[in-house]
Amino acid sequence: MRLFTPRPGGSWRAFPAPIHGASSKRARGMRPGGFSEFRAWLFTLLLAAAGHAAASADRPLIFGVFPNMTAKQTVEIYRPLANALERHLQRSIVVYSARDFKTFVERTRQGEYDLLLTAPHLAWLARQDAGYRPLLKYVRPTYGLLVVKQASGFQAPDELRGRTIATADTIAVAVLAIQAEMAASGLLHGTDYRSVDAGTHFNAAMQVINGRADAAMLGMHPYLLLPSEVRQQLRVLAKTPPLSSLMYLTHPRLRDREATVIHKALLDFAATPEGAAFMQHGGYGGFAAVDGSELRAFHPYALRAQEILRTTR
Repeated sequence: MRLFTPRPGGSWRAFPAPIHGASSKRARGMRPGGFSEFRAWLFTLLLAAAGHAAASADRPLIFGVFPNMTAKQTVEIYRPLANALERHLQRSIVVYSARDFKTFVERTRQGEYDLLLTAPHLAWLARQDAGYRPLLKYVRPTYGLLVVKQASGFQAPDELRGRTIATADTIAVAVLAIQAEMAASGLLHGTDYRSVDAGTHFNAAMQVINGRADAAMLGMHPYLLLPSEVRQQLRVLAKTPPLSSLMYLTHPRLRDREATVIHKALLDFAATPEGAAFMQHGGYGGFAAVDGSELRAFHPYALRAQEILRTTR
């Protein structure tokens, strides 16, 4: 048998351990020094377990943030929250996102994020595919927005027939919700209007401002986080019914105690002046518990996102 213990920095070394357990010694009778050997073996085993736990605590906690903004925006906005978590957990937090929604969903499926902030339909997938556990959500609902240039003559969504609409990503819940609303009004995606994938909500907005698209499908929270000089050049043409906002989830490798500490840290952060500014800036309204039925309500959007991901691989 070989036991493993981590080296500083996270690598591993192996060392031999006695192959005789206590049961074999009882069967043969305890020979001189046998108890000492067993006690040394037990100490070695406990030391290895402690070393493994220490290595886990030393490893940075990976905080995966839904890529609905640019990487620079994501780090700037979520670093204060990550700093608050670091103080509570006594563990470094690394903020990660992904270059696009597809990559983010795949990394989530692979369990690369310890703490996850994602859209509700992708939270459903995270729970189904990787066992992520819902923790909290932003209390204020979001909306899908259909926006046009402020100076444009568009007054109703049906006037966009035959036009080009920019999107953050085809699997964004805001995009799926707006497409569903437009379909209910007789405008079918790919038939009555074209779409162009801009990668982020900011890029989609800029496509409209720069005249490369006639409209854009945006989420409410990313829209509120746009620079004011950008928002001033846009006009909301239509919006969807309210949708559950982004949700925080933890990977099952985090123990219940760690998840509880993160839960408390998030709530404590929201109660600070810095946290209040964070909530106001994003229009989040604070934190609330996640009801399991909420995730089930996003099952159709989750399946649609899965279908899109399969056909674009």
